[in-house]
Amino acid sequence: MAMTVLVGYATAHGSTREIAHRIASRMRTEGVEVDVRALEAVADMNGYDAFVVGSAVHDQKWLPEARSFVRQGIAAPGSRPVWLFSVGMPGALRGPWKRLMYKEVPVIEADLAVPFTPRGHRLFSGVIRPEHLSRRGRLMFRLMGCRYGDHRDWSEIDGWAEQIAGALAHH
Repeated sequence: MAMTVLVGYATAHGSTREIAHRIASRMRTEGVEVDVRALEAVADMNGYDAFVVGSAVHDQKWLPEARSFVRQGIAAPGSRPVWLFSVGMPGALRGPWKRLMYKEVPVIEADLAVPFTPRGHRLFSGVIRPEHLSRRGRLMFRLMGCRYGDHRDWSEIDGWAEQIAGALAHH
């Protein structure tokens, strides 16, 4: 029986959507049947055997539609495996700030407070441009010595998608 996986996402500026499509594409090349959707477009979870859900991270929190999706939408996944991914700006951080990125995942997870144990949660770097930040945010960004740009590590994302596909093959 073929498994169908939902790769769902919530995006603010498009970076998370592109990562979700990349994950789905890589999983398809590994033989997994995948449906990619914005979370607000997902009406029914019954047709899915597994979930890979991601969100942009703002102020160390997932976007509201993603938080409610994982809390209520798949609150009782039962035996259906769930993987989570967050898209933030660790790749933009430099110097002593770089160490902070490893402390962000537990903060994100505590805020999500999902009533199940995900199979995994990864924090990927996204795209950060000046227009994505408020005036105050741009000032803080500069003071921290951060770098604007596309910080996505596609080989890391591909590798993670392949690990999920491998885990699903043995499910």
